[in-house]
Amino acid sequence: MERIPVLKTYKIYIGGQFPRTESGRYYELKDKSKKLIANMCLSSRKDLRNAVTAARSAFAGWSGKTAFNRSQILYRIAEMLEGRKAQLKEELMLQGSNAKQAEAEVALSIDRLIYYAGWCDKYSALFSSVNPVASSHYNFSIPEPTGVVTIIAPEESSLLGLVSVIAPVIAGGNTCVVLASETNPLCSITFSEILATSDLPGGVVNILTGTTKELLEHFSSHMDVNAIVYCRKDKNEIKAVGEHASLNVKRTFYWAKDWTKDESQNPYLILDLQETKTTWHPIENIGIGGAKY
Repeated sequence: MERIPVLKTYKIYIGGQFPRTESGRYYELKDKSKKLIANMCLSSRKDLRNAVTAARSAFAGWSGKTAFNRSQILYRIAEMLEGRKAQLKEELMLQGSNAKQAEAEVALSIDRLIYYAGWCDKYSALFSSVNPVASSHYNFSIPEPTGVVTIIAPEESSLLGLVSVIAPVIAGGNTCVVLASETNPLCSITFSEILATSDLPGGVVNILTGTTKELLEHFSSHMDVNAIVYCRKDKNEIKAVGEHASLNVKRTFYWAKDWTKDESQNPYLILDLQETKTTWHPIENIGIGGAKY
């Protein structure tokens, strides 16, 4: 008698925990031969609200960490991902990649995390400036994190694309809520399991699974979200993101890239999700005899 395998029900990831969607709904994920491989949560608007609340609560602590500490944590995530290469490779193959493609994607994902770990304590020096002024003041500008960022992750690049958009967002001190690939979601939840067992504080990254059709409006219109990153190419969705984001002047970025290329990783992706803070400070002039003026 053939054994019936116990299929994993992949939960969502909110605030460092793995709840089931509050809606109780799920969808069946099948491979190319139409064989059922997993059950995926169909996240709801309420799940998004919970995730944004978790991201907002985590923002002060995460942005307040030293850049070097954030660098250590991203490096730790890369270490954890290295230890689960076999599982991620298998999941990529279940979703249609061949063995060579899957192995290359996992390796690139690890390298990408290390790349942004290296930038955590360097981008601020690169993008800061001391500005010339015509008065007795110091004037300098420094980048600061934007806040809570929602991400519509790439549809096809289920692991490398996901890692490539999350890493620059959190490297810069932001927190995020991610809508994973609808058709290739397996690696997203496995990646969230890696995050949960790393040193990353709960709520810094929150990952939901579900349909873009149902959740895109809420991801782009939520009033406590500061920016949205859209990583796909659908013209109607791009238009909708712009319209909804305008309701609270939310910053919008469109990162549709070939994530396998070297040019898809750069510190300017960190800069996109930074605000520039300019500070004026008076200079004390010392005159003859030590008099201040």
